[in-house]
Amino acid sequence: MRKLVLATAAIVAGTAALPAAAQTAAPFTGPRVEALAGYDNLQDGGDGDSEGRDGFLYGGAIGYDVQAGGVVLGAEAELTDSTSRARSYNSFTAGDRFSVKAGRDIFLGGRVGYVISPLAMIYAKGGYTNARVESRYTAGNVEFRDHTNLDGFRVGAGLEYNITPTAYVKGEYRYSHYGDVDGYDIDLDRHQLLGGIGIRF
Repeated sequence: MRKLVLATAAIVAGTAALPAAAQTAAPFTGPRVEALAGYDNLQDGGDGDSEGRDGFLYGGAIGYDVQAGGVVLGAEAELTDSTSRARSYNSFTAGDRFSVKAGRDIFLGGRVGYVISPLAMIYAKGGYTNARVESRYTAGNVEFRDHTNLDGFRVGAGLEYNITPTAYVKGEYRYSHYGDVDGYDIDLDRHQLLGGIGIRF
């Protein structure tokens, strides 16, 4: 009877250790949520005269990753807001001005990572971004205001580091580009450098 109890206890203990062992074997696998904050710059990408502004980026993201050996494949969705704005003088009558102030930004995309240690991963990402902006066009003494959604693409790269078996921090740079708005080629470039902290389940 004593041997049976000891054997049963050993089996239970071994079964309880399986999730921890699986997590150790693939520490970058599973669903995740994260908070983001950092630097944001919105800049007219044309050849004409323009003025970009720096701002503060903040928001959050959700995602899911699958690790196979040293490779990690993931999908993610992100919602952020910003204080950035940009002003352009391209493709308009002399003296006219067109400016945009950044609003909410939605990102849907994926990433490919490579594990460089049991705690760290480098990755590249890409996908679709939709940014809402408040546009203002000034022609002489007349001013027009509107809200516009911009479609674009985003690419980026970063480093993720596990600080506990379930919590991580990351640093990331990404570039986004937005094109036409109602027939106007505003040609906006966006550069962002951010940090994040997240939980993996």
